[in-house]
Amino acid sequence: MARFEIFEAGFGAMGTTAQADILLELGMMYATGRDCAVDVVAAHKWFNIAAIKGSARAAELRSELSGAMSKADIAKALREAREWMTMH
Repeated sequence: MARFEIFEAGFGAMGTTAQADILLELGMMYATGRDCAVDVVAAHKWFNIAAIKGSARAAELRSELSGAMSKADIAKALREAREWMTMH
């Protein structure tokens, strides 16, 4: 399973709209399996982070995706999002 983490030094200095757009695209990548295997937990994680950064579209997609996920998978995605936000 592929993981894409953003460690670039300038990422934190980007505008929140640009950050949200990039994070939304990561969610879409995992949700659709574009250039990677479909991973709904990773997709939810990135949609959640993008929503926190201000993306209304990411919040909608996260909500839609949640309907097809188990409670355990949602909990895992939320935990991973929290960990990522703590580190970045």
